[in-house]
Amino acid sequence: MNKSILTNLIAGSVLGLGLEVHNDVMVMVGLFALSGALTNWLAVHMLFEKVPGLVGSGVIPARFEAFKTAIKTLMMEQFFTQENIDRFVSGGAGGSVKPTFQIGPVIEKVDLSPSFDKLVEVIMNSSFGGMLGMFGGADALTPLKEPFIISMKASMVEITEKDDFHQLLQDEIDQPAVMADIRAKVAEIIDARLEELTPQLVKEMVQQMIKQHLGWLVVWGGVFGGLIGVLSAVIVL
Repeated sequence: MNKSILTNLIAGSVLGLGLEVHNDVMVMVGLFALSGALTNWLAVHMLFEKVPGLVGSGVIPARFEAFKTAIKTLMMEQFFTQENIDRFVSGGAGGSVKPTFQIGPVIEKVDLSPSFDKLVEVIMNSSFGGMLGMFGGADALTPLKEPFIISMKASMVEITEKDDFHQLLQDEIDQPAVMADIRAKVAEIIDARLEELTPQLVKEMVQQMIKQHLGWLVVWGGVFGGLIGVLSAVIVL
């Protein structure tokens, strides 16, 4: 059972039993325990829900935009700082191992047909165009398309696997303007994802994370309220 409900039920039962048997100590314990538990439960409830007449209630949904801004600030200032991005692209998390750029799989997926078509166009517009016209024109080069694409991809992969290519790529990435652009792109991605959040979603997300732990406030409110009730009964009676 929910800790808050259980605490309030126990406090209410003690109060009811004290009234029934006319036991002033039990009445004081139950009354103070119920008071402490109820006020703490209301405080937790007010974090997430707007209560008419109670100023400051529903603070989490009301501060929705500030919540999103805080998330972005945290991400950009703690994780995606200029130094962290530079350390990552320069040598991994520890700065001692160079990252390996695997461009080969990307090249394999690239359609090089337009490159072949452009090559055919250049050839046909050259002095060889007239000669090829005698042998079928551009269609005579069609059988070369597949071998051309395979050879081009193999050559491009070979080039991108060389150390000097990696060094050139690294030098370009290390440029301040590139670093700033990477950080700007990260900020845009974070903004886009945060735009998907709604006040209700934020409320449910935060509520799920902390309400379980805030439930103990109600429990301890009831416990300390009961103790104050015992103390008050001793002093008064």
